[in-house]
Amino acid sequence: QGQEKLSCNPKKENGTHVVLCELGNPMKAGAWITVDMELSVSGLEDIGDAITFHLQLRSKNSPSPSNASVTVTVPVEAEAEMELRGNSLPATMVLPTSWHLVEGSQRLEDYGIKVEHVYELHNKGPGTVNGVTLSLAVPHLLGDHVLLYLLELGTEGGMNCSHHPALNPAQV
Repeated sequence: QGQEKLSCNPKKENGTHVVLCELGNPMKAGAWITVDMELSVSGLEDIGDAITFHLQLRSKNSPSPSNASVTVTVPVEAEAEMELRGNSLPATMVLPTSWHLVEGSQRLEDYGIKVEHVYELHNKGPGTVNGVTLSLAVPHLLGDHVLLYLLELGTEGGMNCSHHPALNPAQV
C-alpha cells in the first residue's frame, strides 16, 4: 500500500555479521510484504568472485520450524579507474642546426640535450588494484639513426621495472 523505511540493526551472532530488520509489529494475518534491500559491503578485495547472503524470515510471536530462508549469491566485480599522466621537461626542445652526435664519446652533452619524461599512474578508485602492468614504448631509433638516447629508467612507490636492453648502450 505504501513505502516505509525499515529499522535495521547490525550485530554479531555466532561469529557472523547479522543485520536484523523489523518488518512490522503487529503484522496482520495473511499480510504480503515486499522488501527491497540495498547493502553496502566494504573490504571485498580478497573475497573472491562472489559473496553469499543468507536471508531468513522469523516471527517473534509464533515460532515455526519452517522459518523461510533463502541464500543469495552475488558476484563481486572489482572496479577501479586508472589514469596515466605524463609530461616532458623541458616541454619543448630545439637542437641547434650545427649539432651532431659524437660517436664513441662518454660525455652526456655529446648525445644531445637532456629531456626527462615523467609518467604518473593514478588509481582514481573506487577499488584498489594489484598486479598492474604499464608497458611504455619509446622510439629510440629512426631507421639506423638514434632518435632518443635512452639513458636511465627509474620508478617510485615500490614498483618493479624491467626495461629494454638498449638502455644506455654506450654506458655514458
